[in-house]
Amino acid sequence: MNKKLLLIFSLLLCLFTGCGNNDTDVPDWYWKDKGTEKTDDSIVGKPRYIWIDASGNFEQYANSQENIKSDLQKIKETGFTDVVVDVRPTLGDVLFKTSVADELKEIDVWTNNGYEWLKRSASWDYLQTFIDEGHRLGLRVNASVNTFVGGYLCPYGLKPGGMLFRDSNKKKWAEVLNRKEGLVNTMDLLDSSYDKGDWGTKFLNPTNDEVQEYILNMLGDLAKYNLDGIILDRCRYGDNELEGDFSDESRSKFEEFIGKKVENWPSDILIPGTKDVVEKETLLCKKWYAFRAKVIHDFVVKAKSKVKSVNNKIRFGTYVGAWYSTYCLSGVNWASPKYDPMSNTAYSKWSSDEYKNYGYADHLDFIFLGAYASTDAIYGSGEWTMQGFCKQGGELLKDDVPYYGGPDIGNGVGWTNGGQEDKISDAIDVCISNSDGFFAFDICHLRKFDYWMAFKNGFDNYLKSVKK
Repeated sequence: MNKKLLLIFSLLLCLFTGCGNNDTDVPDWYWKDKGTEKTDDSIVGKPRYIWIDASGNFEQYANSQENIKSDLQKIKETGFTDVVVDVRPTLGDVLFKTSVADELKEIDVWTNNGYEWLKRSASWDYLQTFIDEGHRLGLRVNASVNTFVGGYLCPYGLKPGGMLFRDSNKKKWAEVLNRKEGLVNTMDLLDSSYDKGDWGTKFLNPTNDEVQEYILNMLGDLAKYNLDGIILDRCRYGDNELEGDFSDESRSKFEEFIGKKVENWPSDILIPGTKDVVEKETLLCKKWYAFRAKVIHDFVVKAKSKVKSVNNKIRFGTYVGAWYSTYCLSGVNWASPKYDPMSNTAYSKWSSDEYKNYGYADHLDFIFLGAYASTDAIYGSGEWTMQGFCKQGGELLKDDVPYYGGPDIGNGVGWTNGGQEDKISDAIDVCISNSDGFFAFDICHLRKFDYWMAFKNGFDNYLKSVKK
């Protein structure tokens, strides 16, 4: 199994192993302009984040404020400085107050009873509970949203869910894929087997103006909370790699981008069914890669502007996979525009003179790099080692933005069965030493494998070095 397929498997496995108000006041220790950090006296050293995935922790938190309070207390005592609360999972429904999207009332998770839908019956504000209790403890509280998603095609016979499945009028918002059998809307692919259908998350079309406006309005409501940061996850094209999006909207905007009509759509760009960068190029394929990167770049600029227009004190950022060499498949250039991928021959298959123009790092206040390597690849110099991922991040971001590397402690080779306390310490050392901080995905794995003391020991060792 190649590394890309291994990654897809690992991220999908995470799903199955997952264990409001309008107050815009923020604490005195809010983060100011990018690169600077003002904290209270209890926070020492580089930031240390723990991610709180909505799906993986739904059973624990959806109906229990006490569980939220208890775990936040443990998070503080362990030595984390920040939490990242996922408030819009891949179903597309939300765990905060907004007039734009439906409130998340149920989600598909693996439980002790098997794979099932769990319901939320509580009426209290999920996000505000994290904010109130986190701030009381001196933690910074950040919210994460899965951006261009609208539903989930659940496997194993479980019913699908989410906005795209509830509202047939929204089908026009879904990605149109360039498959071997022709152009097909992702909502027409309902076979949950990966090869036959579109297994898993249903993605929205990033080029669709209505989709963008929908997400921007949602972010505007999110920014009304007294958060310390907002992070866009899955701010990209879908999991079908280069197959999406080939809708009429994308065709029109691409033709405007290149200044001419495409005679044979889509084969003048990519042969139907193409999922990966190929050696034999069409005349327009590199233009297409740059165009997709521009779509995401321009949306990130709009999203930041929307958030800051509501509350300029909220930090704005993104999560991306640190595997830059293949991230073009997702339509994202997360590097600094000062970094030219043409300078690296390994990127020559997909980069171009204009691709660098759509690096968006200079528009962020912070960025999270998923350094998701296996337990036997923590140290090293290249991609698919944690150390290599973090070092490469610095080279690509060119000091435009603070960045935080971190591991997935529940998925991937060596992580799935726990018992990796020693590796936790190594991961902290490598990531925090080679980036501007540290984050770990996800608290459900920390809790499942009882890694609290492993993280505390790792952070204590780091803080001893800071104080010397």
